[in-house]
Amino acid sequence: MSVNRAISSDDPQAIEKLTAKLEECQKQQEHMKSVNAYYRKFGTMRGFPDLSDEQADKLDAKARNGYSWDKGPFPSYALTNNSAEIRRLKQRLELLKQSRETGYVGWTFEGGKAVANIENNRLHLLFDEKPDAEKRTVLKQNGFHWAPSEQAWQRQLNDNAIYAAGRIDFVRPENGESPSRLQPKPKQRDEQER
Repeated sequence: MSVNRAISSDDPQAIEKLTAKLEECQKQQEHMKSVNAYYRKFGTMRGFPDLSDEQADKLDAKARNGYSWDKGPFPSYALTNNSAEIRRLKQRLELLKQSRETGYVGWTFEGGKAVANIENNRLHLLFDEKPDAEKRTVLKQNGFHWAPSEQAWQRQLNDNAIYAAGRIDFVRPENGESPSRLQPKPKQRDEQER
């Protein structure tokens, strides 16, 4: 049985969990670099701080028996992959923080309203009457699903949900404006750093 360790954007502690994961990856990156540097300098891992002789011998064997072009206990692809994960986590954290700072707003449309449920991280479409089969098909095609517990058509609250709602004619705001234009704009990087 596998355990899902993915961190969902819906999680109220997603930022904290992603930050912890990022710190762990950065710590691991520094460790791998220092181990490889020590091995290049001395040709063995014996004497490396916090490593027993048995662990050092295992890393030495791993380095000797690895690919001929990898001259260290940790192959170059391990460092590259971890570095890519660090960049990915930083980007995801930035987007999540930006999304939480900006917030989203709902709107009314003919026959219902759209509600930005920040707490559940969902865009809810609430209709006065049950949409006909054709409208339900359009909602499904745009990623909205019926949630009986909420009595609403919903999807995860993000920019894509707002854009998808903008493509659906019957949920456009009453003033005819695009739902995207109603949303608060995120602060520009210059403004955030001042």
